[in-house]
Amino acid sequence: MTSLRITLIGGPTALIEVGGFRLLTDPTFDAPGSYMLPQVTLEKLSGPALSADKIGAVDAVLLSHDQHRDNLDNSGRDFLKTASRVLTTVAGAKRLGGHAEGLAPWASADLTKPDGSALTITAAPARHGPAGIEPIAGDVIGFVLTPADPGIRPVYITGDTVWFDGVAEVAKRFKAGIVLPFAGAAQTRGPFHITMDTNDTIETARAFPEAMIVPVHHDGWKHLRQNGDDLRSSFDILGFGARLKMLEPGIATEIEIAAID
Repeated sequence: MTSLRITLIGGPTALIEVGGFRLLTDPTFDAPGSYMLPQVTLEKLSGPALSADKIGAVDAVLLSHDQHRDNLDNSGRDFLKTASRVLTTVAGAKRLGGHAEGLAPWASADLTKPDGSALTITAAPARHGPAGIEPIAGDVIGFVLTPADPGIRPVYITGDTVWFDGVAEVAKRFKAGIVLPFAGAAQTRGPFHITMDTNDTIETARAFPEAMIVPVHHDGWKHLRQNGDDLRSSFDILGFGARLKMLEPGIATEIEIAAID
């Protein structure tokens, strides 16, 4: 087995260290407060467990989308400038410019190091709410991290999505050993969730039967309707408790990635 080290910064932001690479998901480092957007005001309840200057250099930022303040804030935009690479949606890369690289679902990018280390990052389909929300929510992607060692299972980061046939297709193509669902049952402008609720997270666990489930995006914002306790309770009741790993913000946690049988 090999291992992944993950440090939850807060919300959707996590530092992932695997195979010699350091990756950061959706960077959000702004302070708590109310943030007005064109259609809605979002209230941030807690700040990051680590400040941006404590993160250090990263090999890539994995940005599921760039248009929502709870996935990319002002401090996060500053952080993008320090990353060697920024991988995001095709539309997002056009808006961000600079060294942002756009990936359509199922497209991939390779990270390499002089010592021969390599990691393939594949964009996964995501849908930020119910069917039909795409013109409102915009494009979103998740990411699958595939180590160079063919015996090690991939790591799947869902990005902001609900359970839908695109997530099911990821499960068909990649036998992930670790899945990071963006949970919290986010609810903003309508009576529906735009990130995974407990039911969606359970469905995801069922679709990836060999994977450890490591949720992020379940705290720190008022519009998140479910939290870590809801996830623990749901998983325990349905017999999935041993497969759930909850992270403590700011604490680097080692998680083993199962090998492929």
